[in-house]
Amino acid sequence: MSKYVIMMDVSGDIVDESIKKWDLKFIPMQYSLGEEMRTSTGPEDAAVLKAFYDGQRGGDLTKTSQITPFQYEEYFEPYLKEGFSILYLALSSGLSSTFSAACLASETLKEKYPELDVMPVDSLAATGGMGILIEQALKNREAGMSLQENYKVLTSLVPKGRNWFLVQDLNYLKRGGRISSTTAIFGSMLNIKPILKIDENGKLTTIAKKRGNKMAVQALFELFKEHYDEQITDTIYLCDADCKELSTLLAEELHKTFPNLEIKQTTLCPIIGAHTGPGMLAICHLGK
Repeated sequence: MSKYVIMMDVSGDIVDESIKKWDLKFIPMQYSLGEEMRTSTGPEDAAVLKAFYDGQRGGDLTKTSQITPFQYEEYFEPYLKEGFSILYLALSSGLSSTFSAACLASETLKEKYPELDVMPVDSLAATGGMGILIEQALKNREAGMSLQENYKVLTSLVPKGRNWFLVQDLNYLKRGGRISSTTAIFGSMLNIKPILKIDENGKLTTIAKKRGNKMAVQALFELFKEHYDEQITDTIYLCDADCKELSTLLAEELHKTFPNLEIKQTTLCPIIGAHTGPGMLAICHLGK
């Protein structure tokens, strides 16, 4: 079996224990906080994340930059030079051009390294949804699965990903063009919390609006119950943008009804947080 590395860009969230256990590699991405541009090379530490979300609350504008095909070539080639093929999980093509850029880089590198493969996978997910998929790929490799087999299994799991979000600050949805300025103003006045999902095309869509955090968290719980599948739903990722109290509230509710589920809690990475703002809560899992 040919040797291969498994990579994910830093828009995905995964617990530290999994990174250390399986030697996951990361594709760096850039984000800004105010006028400062930073490069994220992996999960950020707690102090960096706290400063990021506090900066947003203080009015700092945040944005991200796209990875170019040339940059992907630079990230991939050192592993190819060492004789490793690559399985790479990209942020949803409905949210970013990272997948298409990685595919272009893969085609270019194939000419130079014809005996090796760079196999990008479109996650149609973000944050913990990518974490769940990449953990399965890492487990598969540990069990002896070949690159081609792992790619096939991973792509078959992608359509089963379920990613639900609660958003606090409507101004971030307004900036992204997902709601109007009028909706943002009146929604904020009425304490409206939009519930969003990543749809089958990998795009972010609003599916409900709830008044207050308690009703919004309950809505996430009900969505999970509706899409729970005992055959494949064994792990949940809860990812919060510096609102641990909401994540804990949802985790407690889930544990009461589904005591055997593994619930993993992380802080949302800045790459996604730059576009959602502080107070966002995501629940990600495989399901029906």
